[in-house]
Amino acid sequence: MQDKPHPSRAASRSPDKPRTKKPTWVIDKERARRAAAAETVWLFGLHAVRDALANPVRERLRLVLTRNAADRLGGVVADSGMMAEIVDARSFDKAVPLAGESVHQGAALEVRPLSWGEVEDVVLGGDPDLRPLVVALDRVTDPHNVGAILRSAEVFGAQAVIAPARHAAPETGALAKTASGALERQPYLRITNLADTLVQLKGLGFVLVALDGTGDATLPELLGTIGTRPVCLVLGAEGPGLRDKTIETCDHVARIPFAADFGSLNVSNAAAVALYAVRQAR
Repeated sequence: MQDKPHPSRAASRSPDKPRTKKPTWVIDKERARRAAAAETVWLFGLHAVRDALANPVRERLRLVLTRNAADRLGGVVADSGMMAEIVDARSFDKAVPLAGESVHQGAALEVRPLSWGEVEDVVLGGDPDLRPLVVALDRVTDPHNVGAILRSAEVFGAQAVIAPARHAAPETGALAKTASGALERQPYLRITNLADTLVQLKGLGFVLVALDGTGDATLPELLGTIGTRPVCLVLGAEGPGLRDKTIETCDHVARIPFAADFGSLNVSNAAAVALYAVRQAR
């Protein structure tokens, strides 16, 4: 005779519940996190490689050098703790992906993108004696422009350069080379949604200034009216310019004054002029 299950034990059993399906946005976020963790970047050129080797927070994976480049980099390679792969100059393009498309000077370093932390911590973490200053970029996809802007941002003491993770230039060898070392030192924050981040900056006390030729006031005139409040300069790509949503989110629209009606500047030059103007404003 088969034993009957104990009543209390039988009552505690329940049919297996079907697994709850994760929302699509959760799945997409997890995929993006895994993709970011696996992403690597090749940096090219003696200057970019030297600065990345000297950056203690940069995760470095593979270093490929010609003998001449190894001699020119000298002790920075030994100090980094990396073992370089020495290759013949004639076979360098085969040893390193995309090397043939870059002025590599016989030096290439595979790295993981830098992680700078949360927006609030970065933008409020600068020199307390300087007005907090941030640059936000809307659809600026040219790595040479972004690299030049990073360089200017470092020179003029900006806390960060902010750009969307999509439709903006990612870390690349071309960007790093143009930045001339600034990529290793100047926070470049890739965010999910530019408008949301601009609203966040407003909440932190920043005045959002869109730079556009349609502005009623010039940038120096506008800066004279806002005192010493933190400033976020918002610039768009040449051609498409700033999106309507971006302009609507900003507090002011200002223009850079030109000596003639037909004056215009490349976005990286405009950023440099605007950064200088903010630092000169009293």
